[in-house]
Amino acid sequence: MKVSCEPIEQCQVALNIEAEAIELDKYMKLAYNHLVGRVAVPGFRKGKTPRSILEQHIGRGAFLQEAMEHMIPDLCSEALKDQKIEAIDQPSIEVIQSEPVKFKVVVPIKPSVKLGAYKDIRIELVKKEITDDDVEKTLEQFRSQKATLIPVDRPVQFGDVITMDIEAKEGDKTVISRKGAQYEVVKDSYLPLPEFSEKIVGLAKGGEIEFTLTYPEDYKIKQVAGKEYQLKVNVGEVKEKKLPELNDEFAKEAGQDTVAALKEQIKKSMQETVDARGRQEFEQKSLDSAVDMSDVQYPPIMKQREIERILREDVKNFPDGVKGFERYLKSINKTSDDYPKEIDEIAHKRLRRAIVLGKIAEEEGVKVEEQEIDAEIERMVSGSERQEDLKKFFNLPQSRDSISETLLTQKALKVLTDITSGNAAESK
Repeated sequence: MKVSCEPIEQCQVALNIEAEAIELDKYMKLAYNHLVGRVAVPGFRKGKTPRSILEQHIGRGAFLQEAMEHMIPDLCSEALKDQKIEAIDQPSIEVIQSEPVKFKVVVPIKPSVKLGAYKDIRIELVKKEITDDDVEKTLEQFRSQKATLIPVDRPVQFGDVITMDIEAKEGDKTVISRKGAQYEVVKDSYLPLPEFSEKIVGLAKGGEIEFTLTYPEDYKIKQVAGKEYQLKVNVGEVKEKKLPELNDEFAKEAGQDTVAALKEQIKKSMQETVDARGRQEFEQKSLDSAVDMSDVQYPPIMKQREIERILREDVKNFPDGVKGFERYLKSINKTSDDYPKEIDEIAHKRLRRAIVLGKIAEEEGVKVEEQEIDAEIERMVSGSERQEDLKKFFNLPQSRDSISETLLTQKALKVLTDITSGNAAESK
């Protein structure tokens, strides 16, 4: 075969391949062997039709097509091996002509990345301390969740819970239509629409109101920016929240002996949450800073695979899988064709982060040892009643590779954040 090879944009290599006559003849013979037993020709038993008769019967084009289905993948693999090209996914193949057989192969290869001066990045890990006021606010929310609803004969106030019939239209399209909906009237709430709750305050049981909510083009909530809604609301029952008394009995219901112990537990839990969030934001800023100063290229198929991965992750969030996901898309006026376009940028960012972090791991000599994978498997199965079954699964080569990738990412991110926080320099 004749092969010409040239690199093209986005980490791809183009191969132009022309099959030699001797190669085509070999695969035409192979095609004959495949077809002769499948095609019935009048006057001949299956498997006994001469090649020239069989080719005349089905047409040279069909014969050639059968030959190329086997020849092209074989020649493609041979060309990749000869040219020492390592494909990271299936190549795309385009047949240029059939006689002589010429075809073009576009091969996705490893992404390329030129790191910036990531060792010069410095970012402060901001630590927020939970205050007594934070604890009191959380405690009030907890009490609110445990509140008793008492019907009242007065106009609606903030903090009340009402039942209502609501209809909202955007032009001729109905976007909300519910009977007997329960709604908590919270000041500055964005639900069901911004500024809605303020319109409800002051209405009495049985009261009805029609109003319009208009949002400017530059409104902070993009979903409603530049839109206008016509609403009609009829208030049913009005209920007031009666909060439970904050005492040791309340604390016991929450799993603590005293109010003081409950507050301490809330403060500890909130601090752990805010510390984890702060650390996550710090890691994200560190990685994004490294990504922003790097030149990253990757083949298009990688983004397509990442979009597919994100879709699979999203579908898993619905108990009934794809059907539930499609219902959700329909509820937000989207289709399964729209969604991949919306997550295109998310996939792009995830890829760039992963590629840069992988390169940093390589530069810094970060590795994962087999014993680290073993230890992680032990941690993952700890406490399970099916430890042996899980161990067998996690010790499969594919599972171990996945665990290794996760550990490598964690270790590389730790190295990067040590650098960006200045800890790496201090330890030298």
